[in-house]
Parts: sequence; structure tokens; C-alpha cells
Amino acid sequence: MNRQQRLNLIEQQSRAYMEGNVEFINNQWVFFDQETDEASSLEEYRQQEIEVFRLKRWRKGVLSLNGQIHCGSDLLHLKDQDQIRIKKHLVFSLESLLEEVNDDAFVQFITSLNSIDFSIFDCIYCYNQLTFFGDETRKSGVNFMIFDNQEHICSVQHHFFYYEKETDRFEFTLNSGKRMVIEKISSS
Repeated sequence: MNRQQRLNLIEQQSRAYMEGNVEFINNQWVFFDQETDEASSLEEYRQQEIEVFRLKRWRKGVLSLNGQIHCGSDLLHLKDQDQIRIKKHLVFSLESLLEEVNDDAFVQFITSLNSIDFSIFDCIYCYNQLTFFGDETRKSGVNFMIFDNQEHICSVQHHFFYYEKETDRFEFTLNSGKRMVIEKISSS
């Protein structure tokens, strides 16, 4: 699996975007998140990738000053009540963890998480023990993650042992009591 395939799997995750409308209030653009009903200054997202819904499709671009969006060679100007979506950022330690695990563990973790109606973008906490090993050849420990999809909480423990063989074991526990364990063992 190459980097682009990994990015595609990440991009297909549910809740990867904050969606809502924009309004021009008191000479500034304000974003209203449709999920939380919270308002924030669109200026907070300047130089980030956003999408605006125009002509029955999403147009991707980078937000710049004064409600302008650079979409390749096109320059779009926001209009009052435009529907937009802003790409969410992953928790940094989770993003690092996903880069460090092998392809099989990566796919198994994400598809298992998705099968219980969670997205990697639901992560509210991640402790990544792998970041402390550097170039050591023998790595062993546990990573901890907490996910919240607004309906349930899921705690994930990632037990790993990397030496002559690579072992990844993910233990998922929901606040409802439901549990799931997956394990992948492979030769280095």
C-alpha cells in the first residue's frame, strides 16, 4: 500500500469535515457549524483547505483573505449563506501512529473502527508510545486512544511488539460494554 492509498482511506472517513454555512457579519466572515451550532471566525481557517458547494458540487480550494478561495487557477468569492466544509485535522499523535504502523495493521485498525461506527476523526485523545523508541530495533508497549462519535465512547488499546516478528493487537471497548479484539502477526 502506497502513501496515496493510505491518504485515500483517511479521506474517505466519515466526519472528516466540519460542515456549515457562512455569513458576513460586522465586516467579517463567520462560520456556523451545522453539527454543533457553534459560530467561529472564518479567519481561523485561513490558508487551510476548504470546500464550497457551488453548482451542485464541492469546489476545493485554499481560503485566503476577505472570503476568497483559491481553487487552482480560479478565484472564488464567498457569498452570504454559502455552504462550506472544512477539513478536520487528526490528533497529531494519532497521525504519527498511523504513519508508523505497517499497512496491514493500518487497514485493520481503520476498517475495524469504522465497523463500529467510529471514524479516526472522532479521536479526542491519543497516547503514542512508539514515538519514544527512535531507531531502536526492539519495540514493545501499548498505545491508548479515545474516540467519541457523539453517540458512544470507544477506548482502544494498541498492544505492539516489533522485533523479529511484528505483532499488532487492537482492543476496542465501547461504553455500551461491546468489545472487539483484532490481532495481526507478520514476519519482518
